[in-house]
Amino acid sequence: NISTVSEFVLVGLSDAPEIRLPLFVLFLLIYLATMASNITLLVAIGTDSHLHSPMYFFLCNLSLLDILCPTITVPKMLGALLLENREISFFGCLFQHFSLIVVVGTEIFLLAVMAYDRYVAVCHPLRYLSIVSAKLCAQLAVGTWAAGLLNSLLHTSLVFTLSFCGPNKIQQYYCDIPPVLALSCSSTRSRELVVLAVAGVLGSSACVVTVVSYIYILLEILSRNSSGIWQKAFSTCGSHLTVVCLFYGTTICTYVRPSSTYSPHLDRVVSMLYGMLTPLLNPIIYSLRNKEVKRALKRVISRV
Repeated sequence: NISTVSEFVLVGLSDAPEIRLPLFVLFLLIYLATMASNITLLVAIGTDSHLHSPMYFFLCNLSLLDILCPTITVPKMLGALLLENREISFFGCLFQHFSLIVVVGTEIFLLAVMAYDRYVAVCHPLRYLSIVSAKLCAQLAVGTWAAGLLNSLLHTSLVFTLSFCGPNKIQQYYCDIPPVLALSCSSTRSRELVVLAVAGVLGSSACVVTVVSYIYILLEILSRNSSGIWQKAFSTCGSHLTVVCLFYGTTICTYVRPSSTYSPHLDRVVSMLYGMLTPLLNPIIYSLRNKEVKRALKRVISRV
């Protein structure tokens, strides 16, 4: 299909001049804190030999995703707040959309892989390193990124091969699926169904792996019935479980629904929770719940 729209206009967060500068400062600080916390976590894991294990290898991948996610959307939002530069080219919007869906899809599969890793650690602790070997870790990491890439290629081709010949104002601060679909002058129903079906199948598959892993973990805990087992299991799985709930809650509210239920103002808030606060909270959650990570972070900070 041929599109007559050569650029889009991102509506942004606010049109009120008096609050644009405070919002710019607030979100710049959140972005810098997100970058600093995730980079520090990556450095801590990379420089501490005690953290060179499968769990922390996957955590490094999660931190990398948490760096990429806000970097894809936040700089453009900050530019719109400070310079009122809200235009984005058609291909710039396509690239932003493609990159974001890669990150979202990869994180969904990565959290499922991390749930399997926690299942092996709790249910088969003596065989943990032999089961979750370095080779398997590399294969799982490559698989999650490849699945995220293929998922994004499908979604982006479905959305950006539509015709855009009328309004070009995206009711969001970045190029996301629901607000872009709302601008198309083509019929979007069939493509919406495909997007929802693919997202449902892939998301539910990853969710099933996560849920089944934790069911087995729960059954293992109940079967042992020893003192301190609950505390040990929570210290092993609590951080991941918290991150899973945070991620799925915001992602489902953002993506898994038809465009007829789209509410621009509410969705900007929900998208901000996923796009900015979740990447900021993930390293904090893992740091607060893990003594080894806290010790490694103290060593890194003392060196700095």
